[in-house]
Amino acid sequence: MRVLITGGGTGGHINPALAIAQKVRNENPSNAILYVGTKNGLESELVPKEGFEFKYVTAKFLRRKISFENIKTMVASIKGVLEAIKIINEFKPDIVVGTGGYVCGPVVLAASLRKIPTMIHEQNVFPGITNKMLSKVVDVIGISFAEAEKYFPEEAIKKLVLVGNPVRKEILTSDRRKSRTKFNLRPDTIMIYSFGGSGGQLSLNEAIIDVIKKYNGQGNIRIIHVTGKKMYESFMDNIRKADIILKENIEVLDYMYDAATALSASDIVIGSAGAITIAEITVIGVPSILIPKTYTAENHQEYNARALEKEGAAKVILEKDLDGDTLIAAVEEIIENKNVLKTMSLNSKRMGNTDVENKIYESMVNLINTKSKK
Repeated sequence: MRVLITGGGTGGHINPALAIAQKVRNENPSNAILYVGTKNGLESELVPKEGFEFKYVTAKFLRRKISFENIKTMVASIKGVLEAIKIINEFKPDIVVGTGGYVCGPVVLAASLRKIPTMIHEQNVFPGITNKMLSKVVDVIGISFAEAEKYFPEEAIKKLVLVGNPVRKEILTSDRRKSRTKFNLRPDTIMIYSFGGSGGQLSLNEAIIDVIKKYNGQGNIRIIHVTGKKMYESFMDNIRKADIILKENIEVLDYMYDAATALSASDIVIGSAGAITIAEITVIGVPSILIPKTYTAENHQEYNARALEKEGAAKVILEKDLDGDTLIAAVEEIIENKNVLKTMSLNSKRMGNTDVENKIYESMVNLINTKSKK
């Protein structure tokens, strides 16, 4: 099988693409895989490191409002489509799979024009603009949340397949008992793991200080907070200004290199509502307090967070409502009632999906077989 995969811009699009690529490679080492992205995107660094062939096309971000920039985007997109057609003609893929980001536009469109089987994967409840546009021309659309169905055009509904979001293998194989031992946690200790995505979240950094102040020195509560590399120094300055001397039960990091262990050891996760973060939280089955970032495209993080809230797996606090008091109240509501903690954990686990790559791969194979018979 020859598979062309495209997706870029952020880790939220690249990591699922890499997970799919790894699945294709693991299923059969003779499968040929080509990743197409942008020249200067994050994917140009990450993909070659994973051992996959990488090529790039021209692509630019499409703004929702009419502007001169969009004229340049259209010109770039036309160039990107022509470049993608050339790559497709040379590689001769059996299927083209896109995971979002504006680079998917010209590549998947080119594949559709060449009558190549096409599939896109949408990580969020609310589809990104590129996937929404591509939904009209692709053959199959893999979605990660059942609620996503109502946000796609009516003509795309019959193409939808609920597959979920791929998560890292170390998350799937993590062991809670071993993880808690690694963090020296007693059975009765409540561990709170707090992070605002890979780059951090200013609103969370500001609110968590009051939480740290309240539980600082309390042996039955362990807090690990990740500030983000660029915000670490200013966060520690604010800790000093608040006259807080951190005790042994509080740990502040600029980045968490062992997220799998931290997640599986946790009793509560506090963080933003990126699609991959939610997939990792639910596959482990951890209750969460989600603070959607307001500046994300189409406010998609709030849609993601509300999906968990609706199922009783998370509490949601919007950034405009977030302060130390609201965050402390949400934490107390969970940790002071074991039934609430247990119920949220069960609901979270119920939403988790451990078989995502298999479902995606099966959809790809079925599509190729169906198309080849026509």
